[in-house]
Amino acid sequence: MAMLDDIIPGAEFRRSPIERRAPAGVAGGMDWDDVRVFLAVARHGSLRAAGRALGLSQPTIGRRLTAFETTFGGPTLFDRLPEGLRLNAAGEQLVPAAESVEHAALMLERRRAAASPELCGTVRVSVGEWAAGFLSRCLSGPGTPLPCGITLELVESRQTANLARREADLAVRHHPPESGDLYIAKVGTFGCAVYRRLGSKSDAWVTYTEEQAHYSTARWMQQRIDETAGTVALRASNVTMQLAAVRAGTGRGVLPCFVGDEDPLLERLTPPMPEIAAHYSVIVHRDLRRAVCVRTVIDWIKAVFAEQRDTLAGSR
Repeated sequence: MAMLDDIIPGAEFRRSPIERRAPAGVAGGMDWDDVRVFLAVARHGSLRAAGRALGLSQPTIGRRLTAFETTFGGPTLFDRLPEGLRLNAAGEQLVPAAESVEHAALMLERRRAAASPELCGTVRVSVGEWAAGFLSRCLSGPGTPLPCGITLELVESRQTANLARREADLAVRHHPPESGDLYIAKVGTFGCAVYRRLGSKSDAWVTYTEEQAHYSTARWMQQRIDETAGTVALRASNVTMQLAAVRAGTGRGVLPCFVGDEDPLLERLTPPMPEIAAHYSVIVHRDLRRAVCVRTVIDWIKAVFAEQRDTLAGSR
C-alpha cells in the first residue's frame, strides 16, 4: 500500500497495484504521478523545492524520481550539482512528452472537478497579504456567509499561483496575469492612506525594502521622502511588519484603509490616494469557472467586496 504522502493531490490515471506491475522483460512500470515529480524537479531545481510545490516530503520526491528514472532503463536524467539538480541531455529530451501528459491529466482533472455537483470540499485561493487579511475577517460577521460545506484555503504569496496546474483553484489579485485561458472579473478596490500612531510626533517613514522599490506604494513613498528630505526609520518586506512598526510609533507608513481606519491606535494623516489604490480581480481557469464549489466561492468574494466597498475605499 502506498504511503499517504506518496499520493499527489489531483493526480489522474492512478493505477491499481496489479496494473503497476511491470510486464515481463521490462525494468519497471510507469506511474503518472512520477511524471509530475519529474517535471517539478526540473522546474524547481531541487528535491526540497519540488516537494514544497507538490505538498510531498523530500524523501518521497527522491523515491519517485528514482522510480521515474528507472522506468527509462536506469540512466539519471539530472546532473547532481552542489547547488541542486539540473536536467542533462537525456532529461531534456523527455520534457516535451512529460508536459503533454501533464497538460492532458490536468485538463481532465479540472473538467472532472467542474462536473461535480457536490457543494462541499476545500477551495484553494491564491492571495496577497491584503486580500488574505480581508477575506479572513469576512468569514465571520454580519455579511454574506460562506456555505458551511466549503472550507476556504488561503495561500498567501507574492506570485499568483499557476491555475492551469491547479496550484490553486482561483486567485484574488490586483495584478492579474496577462495571458492564459482565464476568466478575470474585477471585484473591488483597496484604498490606501498614510497612518501614524495616535499622539506620535515621528515624521520618519516605514517603507519597503530596496528589492521592492518597484512597487507603486514604495515609489510613492520614496517620492515623498525625496521631496521633503525625509528619513526612513524602517524598511520591511511585508505589510504585517510595517503595521507593527507604525502601531508602535516608529514612524508613518502607507496602509490599507480597512486596516488603518479600524485600529484605535492609529490616526490617518492623508485622504485615500487614488494613485496607489489597489484594484482587485478574481481569476479562475475557464475549465473550473463553473465548478459548483469554485463558483460559490467566487460569488461569495464578489458579495463581500460589494458589502465592504465603503470600508475598503476609506470613505467611512
